[in-house]
Amino acid sequence: MLKFDQVSKVYKGGKKAVHNLSLEFKKGEFIVFIGPSGCGKTTTMKMINRLIEPTEGNIYINGKNVLEQDPVQLRREIGYVIQQIGLFPHMTIQENITLVPKLLKWPSEKRRERALELLKLVNMTPDYLERYPHELSGGQQQRIGVLRALAADPSLILMDEPFGALDPITRDSLQEEFKKLQQSLGKTIVFVTHDMDEAIKLADRIVILKDGQLVQVGTPDDILQHPANEFVEEFIGKERLLQARPNIQTVEQIMNPKPITIREEKSLSEAIQLMKHHRVDSLLVVNKHKILKGYVDVEIIDQHQKKAVLVGDVMETDILAVQKEALVRDSIRNILKRGMKYVPVVDQQKVLVGIVTRASLVDIVYDSIWGIEENAEQIVG
Repeated sequence: MLKFDQVSKVYKGGKKAVHNLSLEFKKGEFIVFIGPSGCGKTTTMKMINRLIEPTEGNIYINGKNVLEQDPVQLRREIGYVIQQIGLFPHMTIQENITLVPKLLKWPSEKRRERALELLKLVNMTPDYLERYPHELSGGQQQRIGVLRALAADPSLILMDEPFGALDPITRDSLQEEFKKLQQSLGKTIVFVTHDMDEAIKLADRIVILKDGQLVQVGTPDDILQHPANEFVEEFIGKERLLQARPNIQTVEQIMNPKPITIREEKSLSEAIQLMKHHRVDSLLVVNKHKILKGYVDVEIIDQHQKKAVLVGDVMETDILAVQKEALVRDSIRNILKRGMKYVPVVDQQKVLVGIVTRASLVDIVYDSIWGIEENAEQIVG
């Protein structure tokens, strides 16, 4: 789908930003370019849509040489998302999302339908269409920036550190949201970052660059388990967990498949009895189809105990869940970073299938830490 054939970029004065790069990627891959400042990652990405012209070599998208195409038309066929978002403040959210379809002369009704369709993908309601960028949070603005890149349904999307300016919690949730979106839509993504955690979390394949040259390309697990050299080892960080337990990959492998749950139509007194019986201080709330709806805990019940209400009336619906196919290392990061006691596990239909607790992760964390120490002892010995 995307091919670099001996691509180089030399600036005036002879500085080589990219040197003889040859790479090939399949349709639907999430490709992350990473490396230290000045390594050539952003230059490489911008050569794809010819914001920067290659000095040597060729770049192909679906077999067509980008250098033989009209650059304006080329850019309209490629999605582009940057850290600064770049929403137009005088335009409504609908106008911002459908900017490229308008340039492509889509009729107005089709543009509106497309904007509504895209908003649903990120759980934003139709009333956002008539709002302006200043009325949205940073995370919401960045979602609109992503939707704008998707609006004309491009097969390829370029993203230059799109989440870099967001706070850590918003960044985490947007990363998860966008990865699910990419998997469901099957888009090919070229993503530039300097954050190895972000690269490991999002990428199907990671491309590591240094001084304009390719150092290593591979899946996150390939690179974590088989770094090409000392530079890669230092860059990814030797302290990263789970290298000692490559057989443990997904949440499904470590989750408890029998979380304590309560139906949303049950009473608070029934919730109290269930908590008491299982000696827990919170319950996950599900509907009759076992779809995760939220949670209820002792604090919530204490606030409403004098009222005859149902669990579904008082439950907290803002709850982070992970899919059973999610990587364990991401769940560790969420639990530790956010101070969470547990994370519910769901399938693609949001049916609750398990729970990962801090206790579930203790053995893995210890094995990772002590496994590294044991390896070090063997090397020293």
